[in-house]
Amino acid sequence: MPLLNTITTPYAEAFLQVAASRKEVDEVVDQAKAVLELWNNCPALSEAMASPVLEVESKKAALEKLFTDQVTPSFLNLLKLLADRQRIGVLDAVLERMLELYREQRNIALATVTSASALSEDQQNDLQSKVKAVAGTDNVEINLKVDPDLIGGFVVSVGSKVIDASLAGQVRRLGLALAKVS
Repeated sequence: MPLLNTITTPYAEAFLQVAASRKEVDEVVDQAKAVLELWNNCPALSEAMASPVLEVESKKAALEKLFTDQVTPSFLNLLKLLADRQRIGVLDAVLERMLELYREQRNIALATVTSASALSEDQQNDLQSKVKAVAGTDNVEINLKVDPDLIGGFVVSVGSKVIDASLAGQVRRLGLALAKVS
């Protein structure tokens, strides 16, 4: 990952600086999350943009058509710049790095909560207060995921801290304990 960071960090830092100078950081962060979700959920788009077969001008035209009404002009300029420099294939890494830098600047902890099934609004609110306590800060961004393989419960990870309250985790720990006894 360090090599990828050497490529993505300059773009991410510059993009954040431009957004800050235009006073649109929060708007751009929300747009980055939406574009990332689209990028990750639409492999045809990310594969087409990463393809060396498509010409740069075609990629820029497609990006313009897709995102002109969805993102700020500075965001669109980033997309075009990445296409020009043959870096559009790492757009997801650039946006992830930009979000990391944004969180560092604002002292926001990123927590990933993986549950066996979708959480209700009340469950999310209860969990948010517990995640804030684990993170040690009130500035927490929670990324919710669903993984049916957990069978039941949830797993919370904040930085290097992991709390495994899943049924699959309990079964695994029980198996390890039984293996030590025998």
